Amino acid sequence: MWGGVVSPLVRRSLRRAHRSGVKRCGSSLIEVMLAVAVMAVTALGLIAGQLWMAREARAMSMREHAAWIADSVAEAVSAPSANDAALNAWRSRAATLLPGGDASVIGIGGVSAARVTWTAPRNAPHAADDVIDKPEPCGGVDAPVGFSCVALAFVK
Repeated sequence: MWGGVVSPLVRRSLRRAHRSGVKRCGSSLIEVMLAVAVMAVTALGLIAGQLWMAREARAMSMREHAAWIADSVAEAVSAPSANDAALNAWRSRAATLLPGGDASVIGIGGVSAARVTWTAPRNAPHAADDVIDKPEPCGGVDAPVGFSCVALAFVK
């Protein structure tokens, strides 16, 4: 290198560095593609989690409305001046607040149960043979397939 002359040893090492630099650029491109793919899969997982939470929040809101309606029906029916007008008013409120909502009172022995049912589309099977979990009994009566139910026992 002295006097403007580049030694052959320095030339070889420069070529190797240049060649290895080209390989490093290609490997870093693969690393970037892999990082983008991992981030995309992670983002899809986060979106799926948010969607699940939104569905569950909606289902919880419907159960909360149904429990509130069942409590109000039990209160209205167990009042001394109970009549069918109060039950019909809460039936119409159940139909307004819940999809396919209905309120009823079932008498079992000396105990009555205020029962509120509504359609739960995510639980509805595509065909009759697709039912995996049978619905829980609701107030002594099985809830129809594709329906959710809240029952509240009370004494008149």
